[in-house]
Amino acid sequence: MFQKVLIANRGEIALRIQRACRELGIPTVAVHSTADSEAMHVRLADESVCIGPPAARDSYLNIPAILSAAAITGADAIHPGYGFLSENARFAEMVEAHGLTFIGPSPAHIRMMGDKIAAKEAMAGLGVPLVPGSDGEVADLATARAVADRIGYPVLVKAAAGGGGRGMKVALTASELDDAFRMARAEAAAAFGNDSVYLEKYLDRPRHIEFQVMADSHGAVVHFGERDCSLQRRHQKLLEEAGSPALSPGARDRMGETVTAALAKLGYRNAGTLEFLYQDGQFAFIEMNTRLQVEHPITEMIAGVDLVREQIRIADGEALGYGQADIRLSGHAIECRINAEHSDSFLPSPGKVTAFHAPGGLGVRVDSALYAGYVVPPYYDSLVAKLIVHAPTRADAIARLRRALDEFAVHGIETTIPLHRRIVDDPSFQRGDYTIHWLEHFVGDAST
Repeated sequence: MFQKVLIANRGEIALRIQRACRELGIPTVAVHSTADSEAMHVRLADESVCIGPPAARDSYLNIPAILSAAAITGADAIHPGYGFLSENARFAEMVEAHGLTFIGPSPAHIRMMGDKIAAKEAMAGLGVPLVPGSDGEVADLATARAVADRIGYPVLVKAAAGGGGRGMKVALTASELDDAFRMARAEAAAAFGNDSVYLEKYLDRPRHIEFQVMADSHGAVVHFGERDCSLQRRHQKLLEEAGSPALSPGARDRMGETVTAALAKLGYRNAGTLEFLYQDGQFAFIEMNTRLQVEHPITEMIAGVDLVREQIRIADGEALGYGQADIRLSGHAIECRINAEHSDSFLPSPGKVTAFHAPGGLGVRVDSALYAGYVVPPYYDSLVAKLIVHAPTRADAIARLRRALDEFAVHGIETTIPLHRRIVDDPSFQRGDYTIHWLEHFVGDAST
């Protein structure tokens, strides 16, 4: 097993990785910016190294500083968490070039799946269903018009290197395509340094369904069921469920077999998540995330498996040690992302946390790096906590979630807890009757 793991991240995910390492008996190294010198992940690590000023580009995205921190502390592996450098193939290559182990997939697979066009081509070749769209990049407006005419309006123009809704524009009619195409390319170039775009059919009422997979270096691949991540605002997930209230056991099994067979053929290794749109009983692949997901705890709750521990074991060369038939999914789990934002305007709300009380009780889990007196910095993602509940049925999970939200207290900053209370009390949510467009209408700011 590894002698020391450097965690190239911050906040609750850094703590999550620290906990898995501690249970495995592995010392950890926390890296941090000057803004995070008093952060919980720094306080609880065995060692810590300051890697730069507050701006992420000068600290958490500073590859030389991170590699130097690993060298001076004697770390022999690096876990990237999610966000920041977690899907940076060049970073993974440099980690390996320095004789360290990257706790994640191979650089080649990170690079392949980071390009949405290449990912779709790879999945199509492996028998995974796709959303109807262009065959690769659409280089000009004339081609875009021809593709849109072939697949039919409305269409979605998407950045090949995109993510989080950036470089993504909807054209409901032919008259809107020109502007959508130009805006998507410009946004993609600004956000990713790559203006390549492609076209997909725009589905009007899909669910966002994703499958959690884990693969070892010995050819074994398993899935741990699906998560329903349809409750999104401006393509950012806010609440997730495992499993999906829209999926039958038969549909779960069929799609699970498809994704595990595809990744086995691909020779994939470590954790990954395949994301789909699901409408009218049909799945359509949209992208694959080659990392741990923010919403991984709900899968852990229904599967009874520590996904981070599995990542570390696999990166160390161990075999999974179990097959698909050994995995038993139990009950229902829901996660609420608690952001430091105003629940009506969604404006960021950094500042000092004057009081913090996490809910507890049977089936309640809180992943957070908050504490009373901590100052939430304005430089990073606004996620400050994840509230996860697990219960035998979805109705029981909703009741437990409502109770836990009422217990959750964060003072000194605004959070999205009030919004989650509203969602949980809505009859449509309680019925499981929602799509990826539902939340934007619910909060009154639907946009494209």
